[in-house]
Order: sequence, then structure tokens, then C-alpha cells
Amino acid sequence: MNIVIASDHRGFLAKEHLIVLLRNEGHAVEDFGAADTKPCDYPDVAIPAALAVGRGKAQRAILIDGSGIGMSIVANKFPGIRAAVCHDELTAEISRRYNDANVLCLAADLLGEELIKRITHAWLRAHFEQGRHLRRLEKITRLESCVFNDAALISQRLANGLTESP
Repeated sequence: MNIVIASDHRGFLAKEHLIVLLRNEGHAVEDFGAADTKPCDYPDVAIPAALAVGRGKAQRAILIDGSGIGMSIVANKFPGIRAAVCHDELTAEISRRYNDANVLCLAADLLGEELIKRITHAWLRAHFEQGRHLRRLEKITRLESCVFNDAALISQRLANGLTESP
């Protein structure tokens, strides 16, 4: 599987360990940073990682920061992204089975290395069940279409010097 991975400075060490594990298991892994433990802003690495998944350049992404929350907020701003913060194997499995999550967000400050490995394995092994869950994801996709079309229209109007909303 093609996986992109990114972290801020707080998730750097967990990211480095996870890259080795994933590559040893045969996954193609692209590292979007951070390059070290020097403080950095999580949006700077979450944005390109989420875009890689949203544009089909990767099948999944794993994002790691202190709590997992900031990364998930950023990633979920993009159409087609379903990012989930998972703190155990069950939430990881459910995020895939019920929500077809394509971005896993992890909390480096709250989870140990062994638990991060177990969560990642559960997330990668689980498959989307479809059925009743597919209907719900289709509703989310329609919502994204409306929201992002409106945002594009507003941006276009602002670029043309019109300040009122449609």
C-alpha cells in the first residue's frame, strides 16, 4: 500500500519508528516531515499529506502530533479526506470499518510506541464494510461537494472584487 506519513516535532520519533515498521512490512512510505525534533507547525506537514491522499497520490496517510487532534482538524478540511484520531485498536478498526477513514491521526504524547504499532496494524488490516455505512459516506460526499463548490464561488467573487457572499 502507498502510505504518506507526517508529524510535527512532537511526533517525530514515533514517525521515524513507524516508517521502519511499515517499510519492513512491504508498504511504500513517503515521509512528508518533520525532519527532526525542532519545533514546527503541524499544518505545514498535514496539508501536503492530506492533499496526497485527496488527489490519489497515496491510498492512506498517518499523521502524528502531540494529541492527534490538530492534525485531524487540518486533514478534514480537504474533500475526500476522512481523518480519525484513534487511541486504541478498536477505534482504529471502527474508523475503517464504519467510516472508511483514509487518514489515521495519532497522539505521540499520549500513546507509547507499542500501542502506536498496534493501532496502526488494526487500522491497516480493517476493511470498509460498506452496507449502511456507504449511504452515510455518500451523504458526506454530497455535503463536501456543496461546501467546496460554495467556497470556490466565494473565492472567485472575492478575486473579482465582489465582497458579498452568494
